[in-house]
Amino acid sequence: MRRAFVQELAEIAERDARILLITGDLGFSVVEPFADRHPDRFFNAGVAEQNMVGLATGLAESGFIPFVYSIATFAALRPYEFVRNGPVLHQLPVRIVGTGGAFDYGTAGPTHHALEDVGIMRMQPGLAVICPADAQQTTSALHATWDLPGPIYFRVGKDETTCVAGLDGRFRLGGAELVRDGTDLLLLTTGSIAADTVAAAEALAGEGVSCAVLVVATLNPPPVEELEGALARFPVAVSVESHYVTGGLGSLAAEVIAEAGLRCRLSRCGVRRGSEGISGSEGWLAAQHGLSVEGLMSSAREALAQGCLTS
Repeated sequence: MRRAFVQELAEIAERDARILLITGDLGFSVVEPFADRHPDRFFNAGVAEQNMVGLATGLAESGFIPFVYSIATFAALRPYEFVRNGPVLHQLPVRIVGTGGAFDYGTAGPTHHALEDVGIMRMQPGLAVICPADAQQTTSALHATWDLPGPIYFRVGKDETTCVAGLDGRFRLGGAELVRDGTDLLLLTTGSIAADTVAAAEALAGEGVSCAVLVVATLNPPPVEELEGALARFPVAVSVESHYVTGGLGSLAAEVIAEAGLRCRLSRCGVRRGSEGISGSEGWLAAQHGLSVEGLMSSAREALAQGCLTS
């Protein structure tokens, strides 16, 4: 996803000289498609993410469209006050690109596990939060939003090859995409775990459980009407995200259910405990938190067993 993002950005930069790319001293082997084609618009700010966002804020104020690139924890958490006080408060077109959500950098340890980035960014009014599900949707999302007047946070995964069945790269800002329909259970998902969510739905179909899958790539502005419509159709729904269960997609779904007065039981599937200092491969860590395909199937079965809300 990150390579697809940079390649598409390099293409767009051919048409608009305002686009800049700033890295926090990483991404080499990823950022070259842009740096090689536009060397005068590529900058390394060093390991100084606060300064990087401050620099981008000044450049945006001067008429540029700067993209700042770093690992998601460093892009979202280290400069958070600078994001709030700069691009958000002044509604400037700074694009913050956080790569490697959740356990993508698993062996690098808990400091690199982005588990709260979507939640803290979603809190900021006027900051678009976009979590593409695969490389194709990443390209579509960038193409659709690069020239928005306000700031954006992109969360892009490291997987370049996996495609979400039925998605075909579709993206609408403030929209959601139904990639599989069903009758028994609604699975809401966002980001790169969408592929495993679809795989879980397909496996559950073999057990006679019919699952719909709705990919929510925009957390802000949220697709409230589409979520209301989807959640109103099902007595039980499960949110699936590579993120803490608090603050992200699960919280958004709960807000929609509560504010619309829907009679849908929601089960939130995500990370529920801290790191405990543990590192490991992405797949192993996901399994430890119930985010493997088998874990998602188990959560779906449990949610169905609990049943719908009673009057």
